[in-house]
Amino acid sequence: MTLTTMIRSAAVAAAAAIAPAAAFASGLDGSQLGIAWAVPFAGILLSIALFPLFLPHFWHHHFGKVAVFWAVCCAVPLWLVTGAQSAFDAIVHILLADYVPFIIFVGSLFIVAGGIHVRGSFVGRPVVNTGFLALGAVLANFMGTTGAAMLLIRPLIGANENRKRKIHTFIFFIFLVANVGGALTPLGDPPLFLGFLKGVSFFWTAQHLITPWLVTAGILLAIYFVIDSIMYRKDVADGFKAPDEQKAFGIDGGLNILFLAVIIGAVLMAGFWRSGVEVHVLGVHFTLEGIVRDVLFICAASASLVLTTKATREANHFSWDPILEVAKLFFGIFICIVPVLEMLRAGMHGAFAPVVSLVTFEDGTFNNTVFFWLTGILSAFLDNAPTYLAFFNLAGGDPVQLMGEGYKTLMAISMGSVFMGAVTYIGNAPNFMTVAICNERGIKMPTFFGYMLWSVTILFPTFFLMDLLFLV
Repeated sequence: MTLTTMIRSAAVAAAAAIAPAAAFASGLDGSQLGIAWAVPFAGILLSIALFPLFLPHFWHHHFGKVAVFWAVCCAVPLWLVTGAQSAFDAIVHILLADYVPFIIFVGSLFIVAGGIHVRGSFVGRPVVNTGFLALGAVLANFMGTTGAAMLLIRPLIGANENRKRKIHTFIFFIFLVANVGGALTPLGDPPLFLGFLKGVSFFWTAQHLITPWLVTAGILLAIYFVIDSIMYRKDVADGFKAPDEQKAFGIDGGLNILFLAVIIGAVLMAGFWRSGVEVHVLGVHFTLEGIVRDVLFICAASASLVLTTKATREANHFSWDPILEVAKLFFGIFICIVPVLEMLRAGMHGAFAPVVSLVTFEDGTFNNTVFFWLTGILSAFLDNAPTYLAFFNLAGGDPVQLMGEGYKTLMAISMGSVFMGAVTYIGNAPNFMTVAICNERGIKMPTFFGYMLWSVTILFPTFFLMDLLFLV
């Protein structure tokens, strides 16, 4: 969520993509904002990174208050410096147009997927775990990275319940299922859906990214299999053995698969249908198709809560804590990201101008390598949907030209925004939700920087190779 979900400000990403009609338009002039306006956003990111490491007890009980503190540190100066009306419009817009639809979308997927319990004697052997990751990477293209992650995370936890060395499995789950996997269709990840709304052909991404996707996923799956094989042998040496009891494969709460299809269909409907009907609330405009979409999300989630048996949710160890954690932290992230996104939107006229200028060679041609890495790194820490859109426009904003002569530039922007959401916990909404569910189930995931040690070590060499093979 996706800014992933700790995560994404990437949450904005998912929100902007699933709520395309409510375009970000705060009324702030990003060219007039200095880099100091990024301090609250940096503050909330550092809080997410450092408090769990140094003050875990305090963080566990007060992370919501910390998120509100940083939101206030952003909102009050905006109010004092830019004026009450401008600040009010900006904050109300980000909450109504992005945050609320994001929570409705991610919360609906969380509820519906949490009602699907996959039974069976899955044992976390390397081949089984690798199969889970590969399946999730494929499913992410049809139900989105959030949907695939929420569907498979609990069965994967169950398969590895008795293993001692298993943290790496869920790190690679974030890499593959929550991010890289969703690179082939506009349904896979919010930036691609935003590109689709801008005129990029629905099948363009699959046609041009299938080879980079296969190579990237193949490399990560191979690395994972080697690591897990080593860890599995150590677990066996320490006494791990597969349970004797064999359970037949089955699915409880199968009706939720229909509700999941309703959510996916609602996303597609909002992308294709243009009603021409708009509703204005506090200066934010919503289209009829966007409203219908969110109503369908709520109906699907409500039906899931009513019709799924308590036993099925208990078998999934379902609780509200992960989604509440996402909602609280992303409230702060969404507000703190307002000035940052506006500075990025200002392009060459904003505080990030020195960075933006790197994407063009002296002869006026585009540097696709820089497009890839800039889009990616900003997507890892900001919101991948607005970041995608900013660089899409920086590349000319003409989908016909970008799908034709400029196809490598569009590939670079697409790959960067999707692949590099895996670099941090806040790079995409499902990242943080996965972490929250793992922690709730007693799996102690790495700290913010501990995770980045894994991601930079494994992902960056892979991405450098993708750059050399497909973008140069």
